[in-house]
Amino acid sequence: MLDADLAELYGVETKALLQTVKRNLDRFPEDFAFQLTNQDLSNLRSQIVTSSWGGRRYLPYAFTEQGVAMLSSVLRSPRAVQVNIEIMRTFVRLRQLLTSNVELARKLAALESKYDAQFKMVFDAIRALMKPPESGQSRSRSGPSASRRGRNDCGPVAVHQ
Repeated sequence: MLDADLAELYGVETKALLQTVKRNLDRFPEDFAFQLTNQDLSNLRSQIVTSSWGGRRYLPYAFTEQGVAMLSSVLRSPRAVQVNIEIMRTFVRLRQLLTSNVELARKLAALESKYDAQFKMVFDAIRALMKPPESGQSRSRSGPSASRRGRNDCGPVAVHQ
C-alpha cells in the first residue's frame, strides 16, 4: 500500500506517517517498506490512468503487509492503536486455527488406522477439504469430486424392466 493511502487509513497526515517511519528506520527494512523509483511510479500511473497523489515533490513509499503491521505499532493515532490490537488478535486466532487443524489431522489419522480400506475414499475426501484452497480456486471446486462434476458418482446403474 502507498504511504498516502495508509495515512488516510490510520487517520494521520502523510507527512506525519513518513516522519514516524524515518524516526524508526530500524523497524522498516526493505521487505517492509521502500520508496518507489521513477520507473515504479510511471508503471503505477499507467496502470491506474491518473495520479491520486497529485503534485508531490518526492516519490511515494510503498509498504508490504509487514510494514503495515509495523506502522500500526509505531504510529500514535487512536486508529493505529485499534489496528494494532486487531492485528495481534488476528495472529492469536490464526495460531488457534493452525493448532486445531493439526489436532484434527491427528484424530483423522487415528480413525483411519482403526478402519479398513472401505473408508479410504471418505478419509481422502476429508483430507482434501482440510487443505487450504489453491490461489484462484474456491474450496467448492477443490477435492476429489471436482473432476467428476456432472457425472453420476454412484457408478453404473442397472436398469430393470
